[in-house]
Amino acid sequence: MQTRVSSAFISRALSSSSNLNELRRIHALVISLGLDGSDFFSGKLIDKYSHFREPASSLSVFRRVSPAKNVYLWNSIIRAFSKNGLFPKALEFYGKLRESKVSPDKYTFPSVIKACAGLFDAEMGDLVYKQILEMGFESDLYVGNALVDMYSRMGLLSKARQVFDEMPVRDLVSWNSLISGYSSHDYYEEALEIYHELRNSWIVPDSFTVSSVLPAFANLLVVKQGQGLHGFTLKSGVNSVLVVNNGLLAMYLKFSRPTDARRVFDEMVVRDSVTYNTMICGYLKLEMVEESVKMFLENLDQFKPDILTVSSVLCACGHLRDLSLAKYIYNYMLRAGFVLESTVKNILIDVYAKCGDMITARDVFNSMECKDTVSWNSIISGYIQSGDLMEAMKLFKMMMIMEEHADHITYLMLISLSTRLADLKFGKGLHSNGIKSGIYIDLSVSNALIDMYAKCGEVGDSLKIFNSMETRDTVTWNTVISACVRFGDFATGLQVTTQMRKNKVVPDMATFLVTLPMCASLAAKRLGKEIHCCLLRFGYESELQIGNALIEMYSKCGCLESSFRVFERMSRRDVVTWTGMIYAYGMYGEGEKALESFVDMEKSGIVPDSVVFIALIYACSHSGLVEEGLACFEKMKTHYKIDPMIEHYACVVDLLSRSQKISKAEEFIQAMPIEPDASIWASVLRACRTSGDMETAERVSRRIIELNPDDPGYSILASNAYAALRKWEKVSLIRKSLKDKHIKKNPGYSWIEIGKKVHVFCSGDDSAPQSEAIHKSLEILYSLMAKEGYIPDSREVSQNLEEEEEKRRLICGHSERLAIAFGLLNTEPGTPLQVMKNLRVCSDCHEVTKLISKIVGREILVRDANRFHLFKDGICSCKDRW
Repeated sequence: MQTRVSSAFISRALSSSSNLNELRRIHALVISLGLDGSDFFSGKLIDKYSHFREPASSLSVFRRVSPAKNVYLWNSIIRAFSKNGLFPKALEFYGKLRESKVSPDKYTFPSVIKACAGLFDAEMGDLVYKQILEMGFESDLYVGNALVDMYSRMGLLSKARQVFDEMPVRDLVSWNSLISGYSSHDYYEEALEIYHELRNSWIVPDSFTVSSVLPAFANLLVVKQGQGLHGFTLKSGVNSVLVVNNGLLAMYLKFSRPTDARRVFDEMVVRDSVTYNTMICGYLKLEMVEESVKMFLENLDQFKPDILTVSSVLCACGHLRDLSLAKYIYNYMLRAGFVLESTVKNILIDVYAKCGDMITARDVFNSMECKDTVSWNSIISGYIQSGDLMEAMKLFKMMMIMEEHADHITYLMLISLSTRLADLKFGKGLHSNGIKSGIYIDLSVSNALIDMYAKCGEVGDSLKIFNSMETRDTVTWNTVISACVRFGDFATGLQVTTQMRKNKVVPDMATFLVTLPMCASLAAKRLGKEIHCCLLRFGYESELQIGNALIEMYSKCGCLESSFRVFERMSRRDVVTWTGMIYAYGMYGEGEKALESFVDMEKSGIVPDSVVFIALIYACSHSGLVEEGLACFEKMKTHYKIDPMIEHYACVVDLLSRSQKISKAEEFIQAMPIEPDASIWASVLRACRTSGDMETAERVSRRIIELNPDDPGYSILASNAYAALRKWEKVSLIRKSLKDKHIKKNPGYSWIEIGKKVHVFCSGDDSAPQSEAIHKSLEILYSLMAKEGYIPDSREVSQNLEEEEEKRRLICGHSERLAIAFGLLNTEPGTPLQVMKNLRVCSDCHEVTKLISKIVGREILVRDANRFHLFKDGICSCKDRW
């Protein structure tokens, strides 16, 4: 009886012991009473010592009763080791158990499985699972839960799901283990799916469920469901658990809802370091830099930040360009005893560089015993940011000498640097190094090289890289198309665009912003419309930049009405939008509408800039609105306080000259506060040729040659003026000068789109398609024109030819005439024609096109280098002002 009382007392004492000293006293009592050989008390002692983190004492108790013949003792010691993280020991004793004559039971395996999970030993885990199946314990709830947890921790989620699905009975722990496994390994959709299955099973989630599934809601950005889960935590009381609240903070910050996160934060009764770290880092990711720093500084006495948080705040100092704050954070790190490894020092270099203190940044860099690639990148980036580009290049060369490994970030920075400097030699050196190091295969590096070569004028090399690339992304295609457009190689640009569509590459907004201007330059109306349909499909039409590009594209493709429709549909307009529309009206000679648009722009509250006035005066110039144009020029100066640039003065001179007010134009030029350039005198010269004022033409031609002798366009303009004056020795001198300098005049060519194909014609080209039919058609038209009183204007011939027939042949071979004749031959009678030309239409071709429109009864829209001309019934929309 007394023994039973003593046993009961000791059992209760063991269970209620609250510290190690008390447990040792009870253990001594067990020994003194001779109960130390009892399997029951030995097992209790093993468990209790394990609870107080004394596995060595647990082992000592086990050895006193060894060899253990009771599985309870084996389970106790294995559990003790596993609970204290001594997983190899746990598996060692499991092996000894298997060697003994004692058979494991269902209580053995949860601790063994935990040890396998702790060691991430999948092979041993599979072996234990096999033994469980052999012994028939797989249906036990606790064994099943342990297996699901083990496979989940190891990332073997298909095995975890298989065990879960085969469990005859499950509890909340089963569901939590699987949800946690999926969520912690970024299988968020699967985690959410299991969570919904749990809810449909009428099982109430607990705090562990919620904390496990919150990252899934956050990363999948399912805002409404996340808010619903928050509501559940409030109703169930789970929101009082710290880990749940921390998860809610992270979720709302991931949703970019900092106000909701702050509300949760303010309502939290208990907060820990994770709470503050989550808020501070979350604010930083949302670029709420000031709020992040403020929370850090105001709560330093409330929590102990970890190295990640302090490093993040240090980065924030760089964003704020706050050098004093950066030094304060740095000193705090030293006082708090943080070990400043290379990662932190790299951040320091970056922060000091952003704050403009390159001396300190270099000191930190030089003080580093172990510099990694990030260190070099940080200091090189710092010098690039500070504008000391040569020092950045020196550091890269030093990096190469020291055989430091340069990564793709290094190359991207330096390729960008060579692009900015237009330093092709340095860029080629980087390209060569990139090939040797293998970094060349990095997609972003290849894209940067394409851009670098293009901006250095070597588009051929850009195309070589593009054609050699095995992998391309949208940026690759955009970059190479942009390169072609910049270089004026629109034909190749079109080919690449077509190839991109055939390869089913998904375009982005940048794609449309580079292809639409190409369509505008080529007047490729059909392709432009196709691209418009494409961007509608991808949902980009509402973008402001896209709307602006569409206005330009349609206006330059001869579709003024389409430009206006795009303009009308735009929900938002900026100064570029209005400028585009005003310029479009100007190209079509609709000066009144351009002025009306300007008034509407002012009423809308948009403040015009200098470019708006260039477009506005240009529109007035091409519509003969001299007084209105001069009024706009004055308004720009007096009302909007915009100082005129050379472009504005050129527009005013063009305005006066185009309306044959040549003397006023010269007076205006003389009164200009800045020196006139060749473009300004060119406007006067064109007007002189039109009016026949050859005396002024000769004087102006001399000025143009003096100002810009190397520009082929201006030189040819002056040469043509001298030719009209029959001063052939001057013509010869100009042409010889151009030839000696290897400067070539841009050849005149025109193109017309018929049947989804663009046909290009060059002046005097007899090899064009249907050449014979074209010339026969033109001869018929010339004979009909002669009846209308047409006589070819030999003044447009800039060569010293004696034969009038030869002069006539040269004039009649101009490219726009060939294109118009081709259009007449290949379209139904009455069909409007649209022809594009790269140069200004000469006066004789202008007269011929007017007559053709009258004879054949067709509308002919011609876009030359200056504007659009709509020829109809023998009249041009320009009213002979071009």
